[in-house]
Amino acid sequence: MTTTTLCKHVLAGIVATVTVAAPASAQYLDLTPTVVGTAQPLGTQNQGPEWPTFARPSLLRPFTDLVGDFRRLPNRTNAEFLVVGLALAAGAHRADADVTEDFGGTRNGFFRPGATIGSTPFELGSAFATYAIGRSLNKPGVMSLGSDLIRAQVMAEILTVGIKEGTRRARPEGSGFSFPSGHTSAAFASATVIQQHYGWKFGVPAYAVAAYVGASRVEMRKHYLSDVAFGAVVGMVAGRTVKIGHQHTFMMVPIGSTDGTGAGAGLTLVK
Repeated sequence: MTTTTLCKHVLAGIVATVTVAAPASAQYLDLTPTVVGTAQPLGTQNQGPEWPTFARPSLLRPFTDLVGDFRRLPNRTNAEFLVVGLALAAGAHRADADVTEDFGGTRNGFFRPGATIGSTPFELGSAFATYAIGRSLNKPGVMSLGSDLIRAQVMAEILTVGIKEGTRRARPEGSGFSFPSGHTSAAFASATVIQQHYGWKFGVPAYAVAAYVGASRVEMRKHYLSDVAFGAVVGMVAGRTVKIGHQHTFMMVPIGSTDGTGAGAGLTLVK
């Protein structure tokens, strides 16, 4: 198998993993109440409608939510993602030296911005900026996106550093630890959160930028192909884990008709 063919297989594996990650957003149910006849909850027939209000969370909410994120991290789906990532890394490992030799060090300047885009200061700074804008403008959607980006970045960073310290693989150019790529995991964590919030319309460009960041790390001889492949999966795991925490909770409430001829039960959104 040639180096080019192997790279295509690794890229196809990452794309397949990204596609599988997308349905995680489908578990957040969008249930709209359905009115049947004139049925209303008991005891509220003479009351006017109560519009939902948004309670702005505390400034430190993203960090307090991290505890729950790490509790949700060990689950079967994440384990399956990581197994796929290890398989991709193992497959790419055979071509690491050849890819670095052929692709690394082209020095044409095209991939240079990737070092900045995937860096922790840029990714985490952008996440904090998004959260701050959401709070200042009182925009729940923007605030939620910023909070998820912060948590995904922190989780991706902790996972990446922990694995780096455990593997201690040297970089192609000899400095620091290489496996997995921190820039790649950070970029894919952000891309996954964006895709989960806004769908593929914004997810495709976000993943394209993340792939560009990963390619830049190989071109700059900072990482091997296998480092980038596993880093992408680590980022996706971090991004989807913080979104799992947005599952809705419902409670059963009694419903009766205004004329007293019928009764039933319904679901009311609690969180």
